[in-house]
Amino acid sequence: MSKYKKILVTGGAGFIGSHLVDSLLKKGYQVSVLDNLCRQIHPTGELPDYFNKKAQFIKGDVTKKSDWLKALKDIDAVYHFAAAVGVGQSMYQIAHYVKVNSFGTALLLDILANRKHTVKKLIIAASMSSYGEGTYKCSACGLVRPPLRDERKLEKGDFEVYCPNCGKIVSPVPTNEKAKQNSNSIYAIGKKEQEEMVLTFGKAYGIPSVALRYFNVYGPRQSLSNPYNGVAAIFLSRVKNGKPPIINEDGLQTRDFVHVTDVVNANIAALEKESGNYEVFNVGSGKPISIKEVAQVIITLNLSHLHPEITGKVRKLDVRHCFADIGKIKKLLGWQPKVDFSTGMKELIEWGKSEKAVDKTDFALKELAKRSLR
Repeated sequence: MSKYKKILVTGGAGFIGSHLVDSLLKKGYQVSVLDNLCRQIHPTGELPDYFNKKAQFIKGDVTKKSDWLKALKDIDAVYHFAAAVGVGQSMYQIAHYVKVNSFGTALLLDILANRKHTVKKLIIAASMSSYGEGTYKCSACGLVRPPLRDERKLEKGDFEVYCPNCGKIVSPVPTNEKAKQNSNSIYAIGKKEQEEMVLTFGKAYGIPSVALRYFNVYGPRQSLSNPYNGVAAIFLSRVKNGKPPIINEDGLQTRDFVHVTDVVNANIAALEKESGNYEVFNVGSGKPISIKEVAQVIITLNLSHLHPEITGKVRKLDVRHCFADIGKIKKLLGWQPKVDFSTGMKELIEWGKSEKAVDKTDFALKELAKRSLR
């Protein structure tokens, strides 16, 4: 075991956090959890059945200094997972997202800067959304980072990405950690701020810090009733309710899906290996999968006869392609993903059989439309 004995996981009752709590406890760590049991994630406002009772639970909010002070007592390392999540939602609940994500993190660091504490390591959950569009290769100009696509072309059904220099169609390639973060939503900006604050503070105060940029995480315990959840969970919710997955554009846009157990292993490596200190790491599979393929896998594994509904519609903030270059985390932390997409989806579907899947996708789309985000 590492020198860090007592661990605090904020947001530890949630999807990724609860899996991490289980893994830490299994490895012999003492674990505390700070979570406000937000009803968008926990509809009943109660601890989920899967929460590990061996962990100390503290119901509290990261925007309240008193809750931080209570949770940080005698803690050696902090995993800061608690956050307001959702790109579209962040564009109309701006004050809420800034308060939870940016101010909540600032409170943690302010306490560590001005109070006596025992914290010796910080690990922040960052996000691939801060990249914006991924990295592309132009046959004439080499590697490029295009901005968001022209809305006029999108409305005409042209979903391609073009070189910002010469205008040629470009091909997606893996995005590495050195790529500029072209954040295009309040959520993405907040996640970028979180990692910058934690790493800057860590270096200044000599507290080893690590930022893990998650790509599209999926797996058991992912809420099927949250209308702003990941696309895999949303598709599964619709199929369970006998509705076809709704796909924007032509369905050929790609994402990088990484299983929650692989994400947990990356977090454990970041805690136990000093080679990752003060570094940023992509946490993804490194393999792009089209949204159309995701829908088809879910339909097939559910033995359904549904067909994806490809609408050709666009959402203002959507990127075309973004998938991870995971060379750095392999080299410095010795980590690599082990769960292939088909196997991981089978696990999510098994989990979904015991979950009440309330399909709120239509509600979410209407909310975004009302706020001119479509």
